[in-house]
Amino acid sequence: MDDAKQIHNVACHCGAVKFRVRLLDELNTARRCSCSFCRMRGAVVVSARLSEMEFVQGEENLALYQFHTGTAKHYFCKTCGIYTHHQRRSDPGLYGINAACIEGVSPFDFAEVPVMDGVSHPSDTGLAPRVMGTLRFQPSP
Repeated sequence: MDDAKQIHNVACHCGAVKFRVRLLDELNTARRCSCSFCRMRGAVVVSARLSEMEFVQGEENLALYQFHTGTAKHYFCKTCGIYTHHQRRSDPGLYGINAACIEGVSPFDFAEVPVMDGVSHPSDTGLAPRVMGTLRFQPSP
């Protein structure tokens, strides 16, 4: 792990899975995706390099889900079912970390989150990644 970056504690809902991570650019990489799986999952994710994640406990309690090309690896707690992270299809050297699993962070902390076009994935189209919209959260007065 790069000692210059802040360490974030991450855990699933029940606490069976815990890890520490140093984020690529703190919360500035927040995004959502429009692919069929991410649409249903609904998580805001932030980026980290594979080398910047260290399990504290429960790695054996993770379930793996893969679909379509099988490149992306989506991990969930076997006990509570919470998605904690995934290895990216667009860059297998990066993890997408569920922001809601990071201690002290809520998906409602983000006023705006870009939504990436995962239906027309760059690996399928050969085109650059595309932001297809923005998800906004506006708290009631």
